[in-house]
Amino acid sequence: MGESNKGRKDSFLVCGLGSLGQYCVSVLKEFEVTVNAIEASQAPIWEIPDLNDLMDCLLIGDCRQPKLLEQAGIRDCRAILLVTSDERVNIAAAFAARSLNPNIRLVVRSAQENLNELLGQQLGNFIAFEATQLPAPSFALAALDSETQGLFTLEKQRLRISTTHIQPDHRWCDRRLLYELNTPNRRVLRHFRATVMPPANSFYQWDPDTRVQAGDTITYIEATEAISPPHLQTNNRRRVFWQELALALEWQNVRRTLQQFWRESTQTQRVALLSSVVMLSLFISGALLYKLQYPDISLQDALNVSLVLAIGGFDNLFGQLKVPFAIPWWLHLFSVGMTVAGTIFIGILYATLTERVLASRFQFLKRRPPVPKAEHVVLVGLGRLGQRIATLLQELKQPLVGVHAIAIDPGVLPQMAIVTGNLHDTLARVNLATAKSMIIVTDDEVANLEIALMAQAANPNCNLVVRVFDPAFTQHVAQLLPAARVMGAYALAAAAFAGAAFGENILNLFRLNDRTTLVTEYQIEPTDTLNGRLLADIAYGYGVVPILHQKGAHEPARLMPSDDIRLQVGDRLVVLATLSGLQRVERGISKAPRWQVQVERAISEEAIFEGAGAIARLSGCSIGTAREVMSHLPDTVPTLLHKHQAQRLVRELNKLQVLASLVRAS
Repeated sequence: MGESNKGRKDSFLVCGLGSLGQYCVSVLKEFEVTVNAIEASQAPIWEIPDLNDLMDCLLIGDCRQPKLLEQAGIRDCRAILLVTSDERVNIAAAFAARSLNPNIRLVVRSAQENLNELLGQQLGNFIAFEATQLPAPSFALAALDSETQGLFTLEKQRLRISTTHIQPDHRWCDRRLLYELNTPNRRVLRHFRATVMPPANSFYQWDPDTRVQAGDTITYIEATEAISPPHLQTNNRRRVFWQELALALEWQNVRRTLQQFWRESTQTQRVALLSSVVMLSLFISGALLYKLQYPDISLQDALNVSLVLAIGGFDNLFGQLKVPFAIPWWLHLFSVGMTVAGTIFIGILYATLTERVLASRFQFLKRRPPVPKAEHVVLVGLGRLGQRIATLLQELKQPLVGVHAIAIDPGVLPQMAIVTGNLHDTLARVNLATAKSMIIVTDDEVANLEIALMAQAANPNCNLVVRVFDPAFTQHVAQLLPAARVMGAYALAAAAFAGAAFGENILNLFRLNDRTTLVTEYQIEPTDTLNGRLLADIAYGYGVVPILHQKGAHEPARLMPSDDIRLQVGDRLVVLATLSGLQRVERGISKAPRWQVQVERAISEEAIFEGAGAIARLSGCSIGTAREVMSHLPDTVPTLLHKHQAQRLVRELNKLQVLASLVRAS
């Protein structure tokens, strides 16, 4: 949890050296820790070059065996990453590891969400991920080639990471300074001019006082919409239902609905409607006539007699040799007619129900939607990763067609057009020439490259997203397809597994500036490197972006929190961070502040008082120190600040009619 390294064990164990496991080893070694590994069999060639040099110890065998785990140093490990391709092996090994080391962090590869939750309660200090679900949003968003770089939900609020290219007519152009774009719902992440590319890790490599100009590129995170709690959604649905019902019962709407039904209905449905109206009229008329003719019977008895006649029960009333009660001839004749009409109506009802049953049976065999004509996404490969990507694209309302080598079960993605067969032949049937994007995520990276080259030849303007596994192969694909987005699913997921191994809760991940950015949650503990620090120190010192802060479990969470909040034990903090940012938090290595604020003069006594409060709040110094500065103007605030932090303090003091300026510390 970002704790100090003092007294901590920096040894990690990775079980399963498939693609995901190898990437996990590589990422963990970036933290300069000890990494041991267990693999079921010796792999002749590793996907990651020099993997043997990265591992401090490699054992061959079954990671479920306690003796082998002990040989791998399980008792001294801080965390174990169980990332084999067999979920049963991972879960069994998790129990074995917990029995040998009650305090070890368990990071498990598993797609069983309900089981994972139960295991977390049973084992403790446990977290599980599905390796194909974590990177799926990155693949889906890369195919859209739009402003959206990331999309996730936090505290029932949907957050979107967007990149905007400023045009001359943009509402920010020549009107806003960069710091003015930061609002309670938005934070600027990156900014650069058209001719200057920023460093890869550049959350704060921009000047807040820069004016937005045409040609600029700005990346920001923004809360776009709130997701209502379930009980509010239920109340809203009820309210909408009653409003719609009242509107539907208005005569004009009733007449319009009947006219539309009559135009669109089948002959059987029309007959059923007319016969229902006739039978309802006969039923009501029969009840009224019997009640009027026999005033001594109750209304319920009259309705019962009418119902018996309507469902063909004439013989129950008049089936004897002699009529059991006196009845006028016209009412007796009406009863006969009502029984005949009821028998006909039941026949019509059976016919209508038969038609509906047959229609529902054919509905199961309903053909998938047709292949979109243009501006659609072609998704090649419908394994677990492909299906997850397809689901996300459908949620984003993107026209989509899937391509797979073998037939897909009709119940899988039923609302998506799917073309099956030989992958090379099927490309001619998906309107590739007019497609907007193609995502290629089969399990064969050579086939992925071949399909990508074919797609580029057929449609040079198509936005290509290609899945690869081997890092060396990735470079070759990038050279052949410079405009394509070449991505490794396991390389993306490994960052989340490695971050979780250090105790962090990885909520989501996305690609930004060709680097994996993690949405990471911290629970502040007494020995945490974050404890007692201002959010400004954490943000600018470690190079992370705080996007949520919650003071205690029972307090409301705040999105885009202010820099002047000081963290305490029990607080919850969610940040955007690259792996290098997580490393700095883990090691407690913060960038040194190099700026100070020179206070020249104050307009009034009130400005002196308010200015001291602002200095104490924003710089983190004591209120006594701040008052001392304000009582001996001109003077310099003694606390060293980060540039963004110091610039904010200068702006706040100027608002309070205190003249101040930024100076670089000597």
